[in-house]
Formats: sequence, C-alpha cells, structure tokens
Amino acid sequence: MRFGDSIAPHQHLQIARVRAAEAGRYLLRAANTGVTAVIDPKGELVDTLPQFRTGVLKGTVRGYTGATPYARVGNWLVVLLALGALAAVGAPARLARRAPIKRR
Repeated sequence: MRFGDSIAPHQHLQIARVRAAEAGRYLLRAANTGVTAVIDPKGELVDTLPQFRTGVLKGTVRGYTGATPYARVGNWLVVLLALGALAAVGAPARLARRAPIKRR
C-alpha cells in the first residue's frame, strides 16, 4: 500500500512511538514506503530513515526483562474505572425511579 505524500506514514510512526513507551521497550520499525526508525523505551526517536529513500538503518538496542504496568494490566483498569463511573452516575437515577411517590 502506498500512502504518497499523505500524513499516514507519520501517523504510523507516532503510533509506534506510543507503543514503545507503553511497553517500555525499544521498537524497530521498518517500512518500505513509510518512515523506518529506531525508537527508545521512552518513545523518543533514536534514528530514522526518510520516507521514499532506500537505505540501511543501523542502531544499538538493549533487551529488557519484566513488564510495564500497562503491559501487565492492559486496558482493564480503564475499563473497570469507566464501568464504575457509569454505575455511580446511573445509581441515583435508578433509585429515584424506584422510590415511591409521596402524596399529600
């Protein structure tokens, strides 16, 4: 797939930077029509090859053990917090509907 001069290759590079930071690992990104890059565990670009240029990118990376909190938990914490917020907002409305109406 060719993206031409669109912003898509740069968006993909930004997504790769976020993934590297989430995992806390180096990320090596190779793209035939996009931006080839070495990304550090903080999501910073170590080195890149420009778009539409043939070349070889050499870099040094380091292996890690263990996992970041996001890698262990994933989106479950966010999902549980969102469900808790919905329950907290919806509970008063349900209680109000169930309460008997007092007549004078």
